[in-house]
Amino acid sequence: MAVAIFGFSLFLYCLLRILSRKTKNGLPMPPEASGAWPFLGHLPLLGGQQPPHVTLGDMADKYGPIFTLKMGVYRTLVVSNWEIAKECLTVNDKVFANRPKMLIAELMGYNYAMVGFSPYGPYWRQVRKIAVLELLSNHRLQTFKHVRETEMRASVKEIYELWWDRNKDSENNNYKVSLEMKKWFGDITLNVIYKIIVGKRYVGTTTSSDDDADHEADQWRDAVRRFFELAGKFVVSDAVPFLRWLDLGGHEKAMKKTAEELDYHVQGWLDEHKRKRVNSGKIKGDHVEDFMDVMLSIFEDEAKFSTSEADKINKATCLALIMAASDTTTVTLTWTLSQLLNNHDVLKKAQQELDTFIGRERLPNESDMKNLVYLQAIIKETLRLNPAAPLSVPHESLEDCTVGGYHVPAGTRLLVNVWKIHRDPRIWSSDSHEFKPERFLTTHKDFDVKGQNFEFIPFGSGRRMCPGFLFALQIMQLTLATLLHGFEIETMLDAPVDLGEGFGTTNLRYSKLEALLTPRLPACLYKQNV
Repeated sequence: MAVAIFGFSLFLYCLLRILSRKTKNGLPMPPEASGAWPFLGHLPLLGGQQPPHVTLGDMADKYGPIFTLKMGVYRTLVVSNWEIAKECLTVNDKVFANRPKMLIAELMGYNYAMVGFSPYGPYWRQVRKIAVLELLSNHRLQTFKHVRETEMRASVKEIYELWWDRNKDSENNNYKVSLEMKKWFGDITLNVIYKIIVGKRYVGTTTSSDDDADHEADQWRDAVRRFFELAGKFVVSDAVPFLRWLDLGGHEKAMKKTAEELDYHVQGWLDEHKRKRVNSGKIKGDHVEDFMDVMLSIFEDEAKFSTSEADKINKATCLALIMAASDTTTVTLTWTLSQLLNNHDVLKKAQQELDTFIGRERLPNESDMKNLVYLQAIIKETLRLNPAAPLSVPHESLEDCTVGGYHVPAGTRLLVNVWKIHRDPRIWSSDSHEFKPERFLTTHKDFDVKGQNFEFIPFGSGRRMCPGFLFALQIMQLTLATLLHGFEIETMLDAPVDLGEGFGTTNLRYSKLEALLTPRLPACLYKQNV
């Protein structure tokens, strides 16, 4: 009897598995990768030595450009070629405009108030509209041109002073400055972003005499560092929600603590902005200094939100812009210099272009960037080969849809493997794994980063495309131009740079990037007042 019951149960299980592949519209479900574990699904397969985007790329070679995984209890659609990505983000753009619920968005994103984490709906549309039209428009960004240029000059002046301190007693000036470039890119990027968004600098170029201010700055930097660390952690409850109460790994506790510390500082900035507006007698229509001021002016005219809601949106939006822009920009600049140090011919060609269009009698300005087409190609090639976000931020389908001839049920999560698409030999030829900026001046000269060429989508595409791509590009281009124009750069012991990738939400190099720098311009240019 027991054998009969077992056999019948097995029959029902197999029958249900077969029937589950049938859908209401008669279309098949996408192929599902083998090897799923109970409850955890395919998550254990993504925890190996390779970064997840590489593992998923290998799986695409086996299962095809569209397949599904079980990420815990959730079905996830993985797309790995540009044609299907285009179908998802054009034909089905609205269907996939939602975001799945994640612990980081709840606890460190002001309960989904951060626009990048917000579910699709009226709130998301209104806040994104503010971000795109009021904060990140080309006109608004141009008003902060002087901030970007001033911060670049301050940073190169600091490097020169470090070099001079080592060489002032030397006859030959043959000492080189050793810098950890990943940290340098991070500091300069955050200085620019903070100045534009909240009117403050992230870190000074000289030692401060204000111990309290230094202590507060150190606390903020520690909180930012923990935010990025936690953002790269795998949280079990994101995949298996009923295990949240266990807080495996202690991530929920850590996120709550970090969120409190971040909010303490951001609330302080907001209070300071409000006090300044009252004390200076600013009224609606007056010139505003930074993004936080812009949003205060907007919400003075917006009756839809209460003061507390408006404050939360302001804080969430400013913090989101700081985190998103600084992380992706730092990652891209670090990869760019890594590739240049391993391709000296490309580095020298970029410096020749700078000498041709700028000369050696001044530092670069933003107005020069339009002439530096090779430097632009270098950044594009880095975004292709080492995209800051190799996997798209997860989308979630709002309703049933069809993708690639397959039925995709509502609630399915979507991951676009940008890294795999950017190395597709059908598009980028047999040298798709090589660093060749020239391709963006010849065969792929018409490709841009605006999300219309689905073969090249470093900032995404569709409704959920990164709204700050122009903001990021301005910082990347001016930073790289200023650094390459101002200094000769080489690796320690003239050794090649290790291009190993790290793990996390962004594609950060896992190791430090140590470089030796020597000034290549007249000393008077570095000593200019900034």
